[in-house]
Amino acid sequence: MSTGEEAVAEVLQIRTEKGVRWLTLNRPNRRNALNAALVQALRDALRDASADPGVRVVVLAGAGLDFCAGADIRELRESLSAPLGENLQAAEALGELFVAIRRCDRPVVAAVQGRALAGGCGLAIACDLVLAAESARFGFPEVQIGFVPAMVMAILRRNVGEKRAFDLVSTGRTVSATEAERLGLLNRVINDKNFSAEVEAFVTALASRSETALRLIKRLLYSQDTMGYEAAIRAGSMVNVLARSSEDARGGIERFLTPQAPERG
Repeated sequence: MSTGEEAVAEVLQIRTEKGVRWLTLNRPNRRNALNAALVQALRDALRDASADPGVRVVVLAGAGLDFCAGADIRELRESLSAPLGENLQAAEALGELFVAIRRCDRPVVAAVQGRALAGGCGLAIACDLVLAAESARFGFPEVQIGFVPAMVMAILRRNVGEKRAFDLVSTGRTVSATEAERLGLLNRVINDKNFSAEVEAFVTALASRSETALRLIKRLLYSQDTMGYEAAIRAGSMVNVLARSSEDARGGIERFLTPQAPERG
């Protein structure tokens, strides 16, 4: 096994339980910073999850104290003297990871504890749902070292709008989980003590939902990004028809309409 292959195998822990594929960033000594091996491992894992009929939901989490500190500063320093083409290739690889999350057929949930900063914050908010521990922190501090969260801005402005996005990236400030929820960066803030249990309960319940419906919901929601109002309504009409013809919908409607036998005391 080559050094690169060893790195890919070691930087990401993968397990599946009750239809949930857990992808745990496994560089705790580097605050789970995104290096080339981890970016590639995440892209491969998302592709594999989409192809696995036993996977209903994907969860991204971080080993140790933090979710992800962003780009590996050591790789970033080395890139300062690298050719333009090499740096473009590295940037595009990270961008493709963000795209892969949206293209994944399964809902992708970020479970954030500790810090989610820079590209790590981008990784979290690129997910379909974000659950955060009460003590978690979010931010884009790149401006403080003369850098720009360039690709992440495409995600950020969709989450929080232009004014708030400009505030976050131009000041480089970090925000609490409570403020991040208010801004629109995440979906739920969970008490630290109950975090693991509540995340597991949430994603297990999500995995029990109709696979067809979840897939159609995700595909329609993101495809409407570039549509006008009328086109989005027409696209919704087509998905409505597809949902009606699915086995999940037929079974669900029959169960809803079938009278339940009264419980015997």
